[in-house]
Amino acid sequence: MDHMKLYQEKLCSPEEAAQLIKDGDWVDYSQACSYPQALDRALSRRSGELRDVKLRCAISMIPIATVENDPGGSFTYNIWHCSGLDRKYVDSGKAYHIPMLFRHNGSYYRKGFATVDVAAVTVAPMDENGDFSYGLTNCSQQEIIEAAKNVILEVNPNMPAIKGTECDHINIKDVDCVIECSDPVPTIQSPAASDLDRKIAEHIMPYITDGATLQLGIGGIPNAIGTLIAESDVRDLGMHTELMSDGYLALYRAGKITNTKKKLNRGTGIFSICNGSRDLYDFLNHNDSILSAPMHYVNDPAVIRELDDFISINGCIALDLYGQVSSESSGTRQISGTGGQVDFITGAFEAEHGRAFLTMHSTFTDKAGAVHSRIIPRFTEGDIITTPRTQAPFIVTEYGIASLPGKTTWQRAEELISIAHPDFREELIAAAEKQKIWRRSNRR
Repeated sequence: MDHMKLYQEKLCSPEEAAQLIKDGDWVDYSQACSYPQALDRALSRRSGELRDVKLRCAISMIPIATVENDPGGSFTYNIWHCSGLDRKYVDSGKAYHIPMLFRHNGSYYRKGFATVDVAAVTVAPMDENGDFSYGLTNCSQQEIIEAAKNVILEVNPNMPAIKGTECDHINIKDVDCVIECSDPVPTIQSPAASDLDRKIAEHIMPYITDGATLQLGIGGIPNAIGTLIAESDVRDLGMHTELMSDGYLALYRAGKITNTKKKLNRGTGIFSICNGSRDLYDFLNHNDSILSAPMHYVNDPAVIRELDDFISINGCIALDLYGQVSSESSGTRQISGTGGQVDFITGAFEAEHGRAFLTMHSTFTDKAGAVHSRIIPRFTEGDIITTPRTQAPFIVTEYGIASLPGKTTWQRAEELISIAHPDFREELIAAAEKQKIWRRSNRR
């Protein structure tokens, strides 16, 4: 087969590719860095011409043209997991959230719950075998493409080529059309760690031992953990994570991650989605020591439990005295999504020496300057419960760690109040007493 000849036959302009999309279609833009920038711009110019086109994506990293420029009301944007930008879209009524567990994301496509008329995804340039690497987003890419009636590839030389354990590429013979784009692949700057982040990280550090495998979320606290590990004597760590960010890059460069002690995928770091700096993307390009993998594998608790010494560190927004955790909404306002939090909490608990930590600052300050506790008596404002109290793991604030597994309601109240901000402890005790989850023998 002459791959280049076939490539040229399928090559077209973004405007021509956008003509594949019809009224009422469901169009998948993949997730994160694999969003098709040129195709989206071309499609946005059909605003007013098309009707009821539903777009689906996750973790938008740059403005979406079909959301920003749609005076004709042709497009509805739907999001599996919200970034900060997506949050603004949802707040303004320009987008809608799709609840999910990340380990099931591909199954929604495979089982027909998420139909796809057109899949449009960004890939790395074609190799000598006619294959295009999915690059930074393995996730559910294969399931999306297999469910699609039409496939548009947006080929970008700035997308790194990354090998995977499986489902890491598509061949030119299996696509309907190809467009080219040389826009920079979206990057994200990781937030700097604050003093509070560092205090929280210091509480977790004693649990991170030689040979442990890490799953880190994104944000200031994981960055603080990375900094402390890099400065520590801990050795031979492993990586098995749904999202790879620059925090891992720092650990690789410090020689802390070697993957040599992992009981699964020994010698290899595993991720499913990557977003971060250009430096990180260049580090991953043709790096055979790090492989992408589908989310149905990375986030499967049965896989995670095989890693034995597994440490999962993620963030949350608030929790109540019963141990219910909200990690994705503030009241009814969507902030992010369930993502893989429940997946990793489940897998870490089942791993022989596993530990899962959910971290947060003890308070937040609202726009009016009022300070509020993130540990509250009970949820009453429509907050989405991400992790049920039956699976609540270790909770960490700057004041310490609360261990919740196996604890009674009164023990949970005691532990959680002990890591709340001191200014709120008395009112939390009063609430616990009223809710009949405070023993007379508890210390005050």
